[in-house]
Amino acid sequence: MRRVSVGKPAAPDGGYAWFILLSAFIVFGLTFGVIKAFGAFYVEIHQYFETTAAGTSWITSIAVAAIHIVAPIASALSTRYGCRSVVIIGGLICSVGVAVGSFSRTMVELYLTVGFLNGFGYALTWTPTMTLLGLYFEKRRPVANALASSGECILTFILTPLFQLLIDSYSWRGALLILGGLQLNLCVCGMLLRPLEEGDHAELKAKIRRYVDYTLITNARFMVYSMFGVFAALGFFAPGLFLIPYARSRGIEEYQLTVTVILLGTVLLLCPLAATFLELAVFSAAYGLVYGATVAIHITVLAEVVGVHRLGSALGFFMLIRSSGGLFGPPIAGFFIDKMSDYGTGFLMAGVALIVSAMFLLLLSQMNRRSQGTAGKTPTCSWTKASTSSEKSRT
Repeated sequence: MRRVSVGKPAAPDGGYAWFILLSAFIVFGLTFGVIKAFGAFYVEIHQYFETTAAGTSWITSIAVAAIHIVAPIASALSTRYGCRSVVIIGGLICSVGVAVGSFSRTMVELYLTVGFLNGFGYALTWTPTMTLLGLYFEKRRPVANALASSGECILTFILTPLFQLLIDSYSWRGALLILGGLQLNLCVCGMLLRPLEEGDHAELKAKIRRYVDYTLITNARFMVYSMFGVFAALGFFAPGLFLIPYARSRGIEEYQLTVTVILLGTVLLLCPLAATFLELAVFSAAYGLVYGATVAIHITVLAEVVGVHRLGSALGFFMLIRSSGGLFGPPIAGFFIDKMSDYGTGFLMAGVALIVSAMFLLLLSQMNRRSQGTAGKTPTCSWTKASTSSEKSRT
């Protein structure tokens, strides 16, 4: 009987891999980019239903939490049925969710449609796409992840004024209906996802532990990195949601704010001091540079922590753990805003959460140094070597 090699599948790092990258770029934009640009809808929905800041923010937080919680399910389904089918179905789900949400008569209906159903569809599109991207690129993986994640920023830049224009022309309901049609492009992205060569694909399934690899809980570095994700998520999503209403409270027009929405803000602790458009633009630009770098490399680091062969399972599990931060971040910020009657307090909360998340990265770095010291190796490519040696011991 012929023995099948279970060696590492060769990543093309070019050729059709660039189409996978294009798909990931658009998926990033039509998922997290839409979430970042949703601040344009926030003010209209907040006024229409006459609810609190925290109450309105649950729409976004439920969507973000759904992405993270459903991520392991998306990983399992893509392993079983293939990335292409899962992404196409996910695109249909989020498109229908947003379209149906445009007819909502209560906030609860918006939570279920634009929140949960939309987030569920996002998970089915984003998770398999990023997993496949990691398999198509190896030497150029950091660059590929950076280019893919830039879709979030670029689409946020485009969608924010577009949403405002659609809201002004057709109301928030009409704009949501059009957004639902726009998200059908996620199905096109799914059609671009072609699995690796058949031989490399039977190997791939053998390498990915069945569905979700819960043994990752025993990986200390992975768990520390996941805690970074929890606190980072607390601070990532609130600024984009509250930047537009904060600008309105300062008397700044929405269209002047187009550039600052994409840049988001990391000097969040100083952002409440801004009282003019120019000051908001400066603070947001500074944060945007750091945030863009963070988004670009965090998936690459995850692959180095656990190994690329466990990336699909680890990405889903990481998103599941991080879900608590995405779920409670905007409502917590909204709670402080309601109590203090000042949108600036939401930025303070986000800034503190991001600083705490950085502490876990420092802890992870320290763990890697100690691990290398024990092994008596030179501290180069620490995460890769540590994860590789750990994996060898498991097998």
